[in-house]
Amino acid sequence: MDFLKMFSKNSKSSKNVAKERLKLVLIHDRADISPKFLQMLESDIVRVMSEYVEIDEEGLDVKMTRTKRESDGCSVPALVANIPIIKVKDR
Repeated sequence: MDFLKMFSKNSKSSKNVAKERLKLVLIHDRADISPKFLQMLESDIVRVMSEYVEIDEEGLDVKMTRTKRESDGCSVPALVANIPIIKVKDR
């Protein structure tokens, strides 16, 4: 965490951070996905994408969340990945 961001007005309150963490724990639990499994999935995604692009792994963010399915509006687990791409590799 950036030291100066800790003191900015836009920083999240500890209540909101705790609430977000609890949501993630519940989503992982309901989706029956362990943190170890999520880490393995993240590693596989990075390995495959690294064949085609150079990735900023420090900025990588992979997490489970919930979304509504378009067909019936039912809430389902979703994998969300923010993967900063430095450059596309030449082939």
